[in-house]
Amino acid sequence: MDKDSHPPFGEIISQLADPRSYRLVCHEHRQGEPLPSIPKLTRIIELTREIIFPGYFGSTSLRPETIGHYMGVYIDELEELLAGEILAGMCYECRDERENKVERHALYARQAAAEFILSLPEIRRKMVTDVEAMYLGDPAAKSFGEVIFCYPSIRAVANYRMAHRLEELGVPLMPRYITEMAHSETGIDIHPGATIGEYFAIDHGTGVVIGSTCIIGHHVKIYQGVTLGAKSFEVDDQGNPVKGIPRHPIVEDHVVIYAGATILGRITIGHHSVVGGNVWVTHDLPPGSRVVQKKARDNAFTNGEGI
Repeated sequence: MDKDSHPPFGEIISQLADPRSYRLVCHEHRQGEPLPSIPKLTRIIELTREIIFPGYFGSTSLRPETIGHYMGVYIDELEELLAGEILAGMCYECRDERENKVERHALYARQAAAEFILSLPEIRRKMVTDVEAMYLGDPAAKSFGEVIFCYPSIRAVANYRMAHRLEELGVPLMPRYITEMAHSETGIDIHPGATIGEYFAIDHGTGVVIGSTCIIGHHVKIYQGVTLGAKSFEVDDQGNPVKGIPRHPIVEDHVVIYAGATILGRITIGHHSVVGGNVWVTHDLPPGSRVVQKKARDNAFTNGEGI
């Protein structure tokens, strides 16, 4: 082809524009409906982090005479963005194509955005407990501020807590995006449907996976590479996985799970238990259990260390 000639793209354009080629993966955009926007969702996360931890994730002045102004500006922007993205998510997942589809969802989107904003003080309160747990549980942490600024677990758990609240409000699509953004940013994968108590600490964090139906109590600490996953899936008559059934572990209060441990299925890890590194657990553990690899356990007793 002559370097100065323009390639004949007409046929390629027609193929790319053919709805049949993307109908399974792309939303059928109708009636001027809004579509979710990744830049706007990213801004929602940034704003919420800054509201929860003012001064750490933005340019907020912490002077008493200006903090109220900053909070007011952030809340106004957050409400507008939230309402728009909640509406977009609802329209995207809705298959009822009556003409007033957008109008029917708009009111609920506004209400859900307002309910989320009303939850922000409680989200902050829980996040403060998480920061405290991480600081007290890591001898290398020099200050609460260092934990907030530097620890990936705080970013991941902050995203989880905002996403979980949106999940509780019945908001589609957005919760999963928020936790997946943290997954990409930190390597920590927490499904927004999981239930996690206060004073939750993830040390190091890379490779942690927490499934959608997990229930985690208060004062739980887990290390890098831990999987709280499903052992198997029930399938329907067509062989497809049944959605929504409890299939992930329950971890009670004051449990420590060390690096690389894999805990699968709807089992219960009793309170005040310790699960050692690189072990595989698929059955209930009573309260106060200590589970370690056999070789490591035998060596520990031989050396008089105890477990």
